[in-house]
Amino acid sequence: MSGLIQDLRYALRQLRKSPGFTAVAMLTLALAIGANTAIFSLVEGVVLAPLPYSQPDRLVMVWENNPRFPRVWDSYPNFQDWQRNARSFQQMAAFREQGVDLTSPGAPSHLNANQISTGFFHTLGVELALGREFTHQEDQHGGAPAAVISSRLWRERFAGSHEVLGKTVTVDGVNYSIVGVAPLKFRLDDEAYVYTPLGQLDPLILNNRASHAGIFTIARMKPEVSISQSQAEMSTIQNSLDRLYPVDNRDLGVYVESLKQAIVGDVGQTLRLLIGAVGLVLLIACANVANLLLARSAVRAREFSIRSALGANRVRVARQLLTESVVLSLAGASLGVAIAFFGIRPVLAAMPGILPRSQDVSVNAPVLLYTLTISLVAGILFGLAPALKSWSADPQASLKEGGRGSTIVHRRTQSSFIIMQVALTLVLLVGAGLLFQTILHLSSVNPGFDTKNIVTFKVGVSHSLTKTPPSTRVAYQQLIERIRQIPGVQAADFTTAVPLTGQGGTLPFWLDSKKPESLQGAPRLQAFLTGPDYFRALEIPLLQGRFLTENDTAKAQCVAVIDTDFAHKFFLDGKPIGHTITAGFAAFGPCTIVGVAGHVKDAGLNDAGVPNQYQTYYSLYQDPDQWVPINYPDASIVVRTPLDAAAVISGIKAAVSQAAADQPIYNVQTMRQIVADSMSEQRFPMVLLGAFAGLALLLAAVGIYGVISYSVTQRVQEIGIRMALGADKRNVLHLFIGRELRLVLAGIAVGTVGALILTQTLSSLSHLLYGVRPIDPLTFATVSVVLISVSILACYIPARRAAKVDPMVALRYE
Repeated sequence: MSGLIQDLRYALRQLRKSPGFTAVAMLTLALAIGANTAIFSLVEGVVLAPLPYSQPDRLVMVWENNPRFPRVWDSYPNFQDWQRNARSFQQMAAFREQGVDLTSPGAPSHLNANQISTGFFHTLGVELALGREFTHQEDQHGGAPAAVISSRLWRERFAGSHEVLGKTVTVDGVNYSIVGVAPLKFRLDDEAYVYTPLGQLDPLILNNRASHAGIFTIARMKPEVSISQSQAEMSTIQNSLDRLYPVDNRDLGVYVESLKQAIVGDVGQTLRLLIGAVGLVLLIACANVANLLLARSAVRAREFSIRSALGANRVRVARQLLTESVVLSLAGASLGVAIAFFGIRPVLAAMPGILPRSQDVSVNAPVLLYTLTISLVAGILFGLAPALKSWSADPQASLKEGGRGSTIVHRRTQSSFIIMQVALTLVLLVGAGLLFQTILHLSSVNPGFDTKNIVTFKVGVSHSLTKTPPSTRVAYQQLIERIRQIPGVQAADFTTAVPLTGQGGTLPFWLDSKKPESLQGAPRLQAFLTGPDYFRALEIPLLQGRFLTENDTAKAQCVAVIDTDFAHKFFLDGKPIGHTITAGFAAFGPCTIVGVAGHVKDAGLNDAGVPNQYQTYYSLYQDPDQWVPINYPDASIVVRTPLDAAAVISGIKAAVSQAAADQPIYNVQTMRQIVADSMSEQRFPMVLLGAFAGLALLLAAVGIYGVISYSVTQRVQEIGIRMALGADKRNVLHLFIGRELRLVLAGIAVGTVGALILTQTLSSLSHLLYGVRPIDPLTFATVSVVLISVSILACYIPARRAAKVDPMVALRYE
């Protein structure tokens, strides 16, 4: 123990004696280890950490599926049958996410809410902070309006008063009595402020077995039951329901997966890609610091020889060098943790909504343990090279040659490190380049409409104005007319699905009188309810027939406009006008096709893999009375205006408040923001991978610069002799730059092979690409040129210094 303490003291003294070396090495390690810490904190918070519920490994999500979709929302009557018949689960609950307008207490605002069944919190193993869950009597149509509120809403609107139970909140025009308060920081996916009984939902949606209206099912498995066993039982139950209700359930299946997998989804692939990328950055940093330590150990060769002559064995010297490298690594790690701690939140804040469970991301104990582990491993890795060199060094030769006898051996090792750094850097640059090309290709995609000068938003129309379907239609028509009168507004109207957001709902359909036997297996269309001015607002082209008009009301014949994809797929003769469409499980129609519009990207710019994009536009004002209370509140407003968004929104607020004061405006976005958000899946890894590739390129350049600088210092006499024998400055430049350039080219060759293998085999990268192949020649050529250019620059500076050596001074150099 005393020997270790002595080694630590000596290591600290040596590092203090070389502040320049220590600062460069620490900064190199801090950046690499900080990047690893930051990315691992994402992996730990999103993928590895258990969900914040009791025994989360027993929680599952139960989906329905059909021949066209692997996962669909659940039917509420089917859920009730599952509850009654399943024996694999201790408890089962359903929920539905819904935005609501809260108008009392406090200022009107639009909030996220969940409609939940009885036992929802108990299924998750969560105890309420105050009060109770809903009773079975409350969780049914006509039950007493009860609500559970979040801790955040409790603090903001009720000042955290324990007298909150029994007080009311006004949600969507209904006064709910508060019966409970959710625990602090509780959330399932998105944060919800209000929870109301799912059983009180409109029977039109809830009681239709064929309807799958946004309902999710969670369940807690019994301790002795596995997911595969519960899957087998649920499949048997669903098959029985399919036979009992063939019209509504034919071809329906069921799928059980862990709740964590349902929440995290495929983002784990992207995070694994990033953790691999920062691992390469750490290897490059280790090679860089190893080169620095090799150069430093060559200078200290005489010191080690003297220590050996005085009785220190080789194990003692090697242990000292490893101690110094580990101390250096831990010091760099401390700075890296600080970088990660202060940097991770701004990164997440700059790209909101990209990662699930982002609220669970932090630099916590598991992350610190990971950082400590990689710091120790890194310290040993980059400390091995000088330790092994000192082990094999001849003390007598070092004493005779003044510390320069092992230069050739050092040079070979340093050359190997340079090749490795260049190869790994090329791999990272290729990955970043492919994603950058993807963003460029996505940016050039035609979304099917003009994205400039568009603002979208929603309005929580006052429930005092929407008590009946006719009054709702009038209120919405008057609202859009007031908005159209605002100076600078060129066009404005409603839509239930804003392009590029994936909001378009899918419905089974049939043409004319050709109703299929199974609605679950029937083709699907994307249904959009819009106003007549919607097409003009977005400048969607008309290719046949006409658009919707103001005359397409509830009193007129139902009409529809389809897109070109729909027309090409189902009307091979190119004459869809006059045919009829009937859609939905609760059949809507038949509606006569009156026009064909251009196809609009709905799920995002990269929607090539999204099936069944056969778009159909219906008039919002032809929506049947029973659907008006359900569909109208979901409608967004699309405004075309050359004015700044902030300027036009102030006018919109004034127009909205003319009818009622309790009408919040929310979800305000420009179409440019929506376009950018549609590329977030690619932009997030591109930004981080680009940053890591840039860091790797910087480290490689510093490594090359350091090696040549060291080589110049060691070869001053050789340079002097060469110049004395007639070599000019150009020869000296070529001597150093030529040799290092050969190493760089060797590294590029190795890196190209590695990048070709990785880009072909890594699904976590290939699934992010759009419009570019994993083996894109342009990307490989560009990054190679960048690497060569940066390497030449890194070589030139010390080589130029070598070319200025005075031969007479060099020959006297010791």
